Amino acid sequence: MCNEVWDILNENGFPTGKTMLRGDNSLKNGEYHLVVHIWIVTSDGRFLIQRRSNQRKLMPGEWAATGGAAITGEDSFTAARRELFEEVGIAADRDHLKKLARIKRRNSLVDVWLTVCDTPPERLTLQKSEVAEVKYVTEEELQNMIQTGSYHQYGKEYFQTVFQKIQECRGAVI
Repeated sequence: MCNEVWDILNENGFPTGKTMLRGDNSLKNGEYHLVVHIWIVTSDGRFLIQRRSNQRKLMPGEWAATGGAAITGEDSFTAARRELFEEVGIAADRDHLKKLARIKRRNSLVDVWLTVCDTPPERLTLQKSEVAEVKYVTEEELQNMIQTGSYHQYGKEYFQTVFQKIQECRGAVI
């Protein structure tokens, strides 16, 4: 989305009253913007992953998590729900979208969400400007993609947290 406006948050995730334009890159130490990642798993434990459009400025053509930045006024749930629907056409309510963790990065607070979806990839509605394709992979296949660099490298701590939290949720109804 062009000209997105983001709230600038403090280290605790509270709005500072300031905003910035996407791509501004002027965040100072102690200033953050909110990012959401939504991990989509099937009831049998496979992961729906997406390959970003080659036209994307950031991470073109890379396999990555579904998600994006919260826009001004959005809380984490609202941003996750919007990104999930915009990018892959999955509608989720509060009962079917579970927050797993918040990971503090250099200038972003990344809220990681989980939802269960068994919809075949060909029945999903992809936002072509953002997503080139989607596919289901097993955890072993995903771990291999991470190891070989064919999946975006969010960092060791990120993946440890995500896989641990998803494992804790296995068997629970989301």
